[in-house]
Amino acid sequence: MVSDRVPVRRLPAWTWAEQQPTWRDARPGLIEAALKRAQARPSGNWYVLAASRQVRGDRPFGRTIAGVEVVAWRTPDGALHAGPGECPHLGAPLCRAAVTGGELVCRWHGLAIGARGVPGWDPLPAHDDGVLAWVRLDAVGGEDPLPAPVLPRRPDPQTSLDAVYTGIGRCEPEDVVANRLDPWHGSWFHPYSFVGLRVLEVPGDDTGQVDQFVIEVAFRLTRRFGVPVRAAFSCPEPRTVVMDILDGEGAGSVVETHAVPLGIDDAGHPRTAVIEATIANSPRPGFAVARRGAPLMRPAMRWAAARLWRDDLAYARRRYELRTTGRWPG
Repeated sequence: MVSDRVPVRRLPAWTWAEQQPTWRDARPGLIEAALKRAQARPSGNWYVLAASRQVRGDRPFGRTIAGVEVVAWRTPDGALHAGPGECPHLGAPLCRAAVTGGELVCRWHGLAIGARGVPGWDPLPAHDDGVLAWVRLDAVGGEDPLPAPVLPRRPDPQTSLDAVYTGIGRCEPEDVVANRLDPWHGSWFHPYSFVGLRVLEVPGDDTGQVDQFVIEVAFRLTRRFGVPVRAAFSCPEPRTVVMDILDGEGAGSVVETHAVPLGIDDAGHPRTAVIEATIANSPRPGFAVARRGAPLMRPAMRWAAARLWRDDLAYARRRYELRTTGRWPG
């Protein structure tokens, strides 16, 4: 078990080329089986739309999900609302509408659309979990609908700090999820962030009681200093991978990686958004200071996520290209 009494540790002397190879343990069949089990879990047709704070009451937010234009906004009471992104009159983009008195007002001809909709325009189920805004697209998901998204356990929002990163890649959601279900690549592919990663449990091990990967790793701060933790990766639904910090600094914190299909680009390639919510928590007195400085901390948290996903989205794109051209191993 990782002790959290001293969060920052001096790392042993280490070079990238001399670390223990992990390719024998990173068995393609094991990763693929974990991916298929995730894909079989219900989502209730819920898709992450954006960070909660991106959807405001003074202007609409628009995003295309699986080829469906969606617009979202808030009424004066702060409630989240969503619906089709096309005006029912002549198809104008409602993401460019004005928000007046809690209604969308189309800029083409002034049609006002409230939370209950108008003839030819029905609202979509929406859910705000305090960190992320979700929309339910039953015609896209094709599953039995659920009243709310399938959410993992999170730390107390009153004592935590969250930041949401969004990146877009040329791949499909399964390529993003598969990347996260391969923890063995961490120290090799991201040596600037991770050192000494060891996988302790995998699904199917006698030691594993749930469908998860358990690792030990040090988050690198400098070349010789880092923060060791024990963490678990699991999939509560088909397009989400959650990393729970089990032990060490920030125990109870979570990182939720949501893979959202956007649609097909002009060249015929799929585009997927990675919407990753980092929800940090710590009992240390210094963390309360960090929470008070949230506007300064969030950009740094997003930068750290962007650095990792710059590499991982490139790999997800390569995985997509290989498997769709018949060149994927196995």
